[in-house]
Amino acid sequence: MSHSKQRILLVDDDPGIMVAVKQALTTHGYEMMTATDGLEALDAFERESPELVLLDLVMPRCSGLEVCQRIREYSAIPIIILSIKGSEADIVSVLDLGADDYLVKPFRLAELLARVRAVLRRGTGLVATKVVCGDLEIDIEMHKVSVAGRSVTLTPIEYALLAQLAGNVGRVLTTRLLLQRVWGPQYNGATDYIKGVVRRLRVKLEPDPAHPQYIITEPHLGYRLNDAL
Repeated sequence: MSHSKQRILLVDDDPGIMVAVKQALTTHGYEMMTATDGLEALDAFERESPELVLLDLVMPRCSGLEVCQRIREYSAIPIIILSIKGSEADIVSVLDLGADDYLVKPFRLAELLARVRAVLRRGTGLVATKVVCGDLEIDIEMHKVSVAGRSVTLTPIEYALLAQLAGNVGRVLTTRLLLQRVWGPQYNGATDYIKGVVRRLRVKLEPDPAHPQYIITEPHLGYRLNDAL
């Protein structure tokens, strides 16, 4: 789909941000819709069916956190958080709720445009059956993994973790979210489990495990599968 047809819902109560972002994205061919509070955002989301939401956290009537949580109850549409809150705890909390990316205000419009293009590329709504990152190929349907054509044998837990990253290629998955999805909620806080499995995956998959190019660590947040190879 051409991005000239892609619809973006911008949710922010700051008039300056609203004008600058709307103008920049419209200039680059996106169709823009706006909302200035959380309840208006939820109404607009259901009515307009956007393909991406740009969402502020601190808003009247309904917070951005609640908007993100309610959207994620029934939709996987990409969400990028735009917020003055930039602490590690703030970022982890919204990524855990299912946001796809996070930009701290003030940000450069060029950086926002790059993030928008990236999440829309991987937010098509299609379920990939095969993920290719450079020489790494993950056949999700067949449960097979290969590097440069060489088949790689993984344990069930190694494959389960890699499959989570492959199903969200390019997106940061927090350590807490990976623990819940792969091991279960009773393992919340057991970060050594993830570190051990990631270490073994890198030994099996990476040309140089000490300098990984496939499974990337996002410090203090989690991991992502590199989509830029």
